[in-house]
Amino acid sequence: MADSVTYTSLRNALAKKQYGNVYFLHGEEGYYIDELAKQFENILPEADRDFNQYVVYAPQVDSAVVAETCRRYPMMSDRQVVIVKEAQAVPVAWFGGLLPYIENPVATTILVIIARGEQVKSATLTKSLTKGKAVVYESKRLTPAAVATTIRDFIAERQLAIDDKALAMLQDFVGDDLSRIYNEIGKMTVALPANATITPESVESNIGVSKEYNNFELISAIARRDVANVYKIIRYFRRNPKEHQPIPIAALIFNLFANMLVAVYAPDKSDRGLLNELGLKWPGQLKDIKAGLPNYRPWQIIRNISAIRQFDAQSKGIGSRADQFDLFEILIFQLLNNPNCP
Repeated sequence: MADSVTYTSLRNALAKKQYGNVYFLHGEEGYYIDELAKQFENILPEADRDFNQYVVYAPQVDSAVVAETCRRYPMMSDRQVVIVKEAQAVPVAWFGGLLPYIENPVATTILVIIARGEQVKSATLTKSLTKGKAVVYESKRLTPAAVATTIRDFIAERQLAIDDKALAMLQDFVGDDLSRIYNEIGKMTVALPANATITPESVESNIGVSKEYNNFELISAIARRDVANVYKIIRYFRRNPKEHQPIPIAALIFNLFANMLVAVYAPDKSDRGLLNELGLKWPGQLKDIKAGLPNYRPWQIIRNISAIRQFDAQSKGIGSRADQFDLFEILIFQLLNNPNCP
């Protein structure tokens, strides 16, 4: 769709005052769009904004009125900025009155259209954006595999480092919500000196995630078949159900065994070979997988994957109405006490 860019390239271009005439920001991940919107809202000096900056909301205004506003000349300024928010809340037909302007924009106006939280698909709109040489940015939701890399990169930008366990704790706590990721890392930036390493202790003290009772430790204990520690963590989870829901935890356990199954049959079992086979980024991500391989035979791994799928169905009310934590404890027992385990 028109001239697509990355978040970093667009952010850098705006910082260098390299402006286009029309921008279209859309996509499921709202954080990057919000950050870019702040930059657009600060293009003009504060003294010029009263007369030359317009922020409107698509559901409350006709697109033809937006086009008319864009064609005005700025008052005592080199340019004006017109920002249209909530474009995801209007039908594609709404853009009809704005398409002629998008195709032939005025050089002294910066038009920014924001559709936060949704990818806009329209052949007609795409054609107009392309014809008008608009800059299009799609903010895609992070894939699970990209979350850890994103956290590491942002931490590095803040002149900090992080060890693998602290990273896993942080990832478990914030998930793929970029706003939460950056907010929590921001706390670390304030609390730690430059070039410091974020440790499990600093995550625990600054964010409140227990370094002993978390998903990372549970997965590690299951991989090692450390029965006592597994049940100690499970009891803690049960006492703190708001922060530790069984269904998402089971998904993490599923990933452990699914990755172990791939590793069992991988032709190259070196770290490099396993990283490539599993699509992982650094050797630390192999720790639990490699720890689990001596403790579970291939058919036991397959049986455990089946048990997790059964739990997932039952926890959603399919074939069972038992309490989720009761079902989860049964699952854990099955994983650790397979009668055919050595």
